[in-house]
Amino acid sequence: MHSSEALNTKQPATGIHPTRFLLILMIVSIFMMFAGLSSGYIVRRNEGNWLEFDLPAGFIYTTLLIVVSSITLQWAWLAARKDNLAQVRTALVVTFALGVAFLVGQWLLWGQLVEQRVFFGGTDANPSGSFLYVLVGLHGFHIITGLIFLIKVLRKSFQYQVHSRQMLSIGNVTIYWHFLGALWLYLYLFLLLNH
Repeated sequence: MHSSEALNTKQPATGIHPTRFLLILMIVSIFMMFAGLSSGYIVRRNEGNWLEFDLPAGFIYTTLLIVVSSITLQWAWLAARKDNLAQVRTALVVTFALGVAFLVGQWLLWGQLVEQRVFFGGTDANPSGSFLYVLVGLHGFHIITGLIFLIKVLRKSFQYQVHSRQMLSIGNVTIYWHFLGALWLYLYLFLLLNH
């Protein structure tokens, strides 16, 4: 076998790195799950017996947190392209802190919903509240997976495995985090318009 043929056999058939391909599949599956839940929300709402309540105003602040965290992660990606590891690490830590603040904010807002007597389950529950908790909770779960991903990339940055010639891991986490931010913007607008 010629050396050029040996090189060609090592290339993925799709032309995409296997971890990037898995990330794309994961994003598509998450998108499909939330599309299904959104459809179920609309169908169930139109069936009646739907409790109307105001979304806590604090959701605007958590939305701002997730938007800013996307900006700081983009900063980390740009710093990696310039081989500025100090900025990469700073931006990743700031992004992580903003992600944790987002989760804490969402948890506190759940407390406000309970004070409004909006429950997930039980005799006093209504499907409108249950859907809200499921949508916000599932998104929160995926934010937790994103935070774990951020920690792994931060660790790699301390091992000098994140720089202009090794952009895969920071590229993947940036794509995933931007997707989660866009997903939250969609959910927030969807809930505002359909509540």
